Amino acid sequence: QVQLVESGGGLVQAGGSLRLSCAASGRTFGSYNSYNMGWFRQAPGKEREFVATISWRGSITNYADSVKGRFTISRDNAKNTVYLQMNSLKPEDSAVYYCAATGKINDRRNEYDYWGQGTQVTVSS
Repeated sequence: QVQLVESGGGLVQAGGSLRLSCAASGRTFGSYNSYNMGWFRQAPGKEREFVATISWRGSITNYADSVKGRFTISRDNAKNTVYLQMNSLKPEDSAVYYCAATGKINDRRNEYDYWGQGTQVTVSS
């Protein structure tokens, strides 16, 4: 079992930055069998969509086209934490952001086994 807790959301003006954190507990985070991690988001009335993913060692990352060049996913296995640095935020980035864990790195939400409760990000114009 893996427990995930997101933090760092809030209200920010367009063009601003936020850093989300996702603290993981349970299964050893830095071992060979550790999970690959992803960030997803869901805006009101829309489906949950992929944002970014990172391999367990941190050597592979992948991003949705809508956030490439603005968002950066990273992880610190010593702290059991995954981050999402969000720069140049736009109003359309407003959503609840979720971190999730998967055994195989991918961008499909159905392939993720564990989810956090989410953190709200609101970008004002």
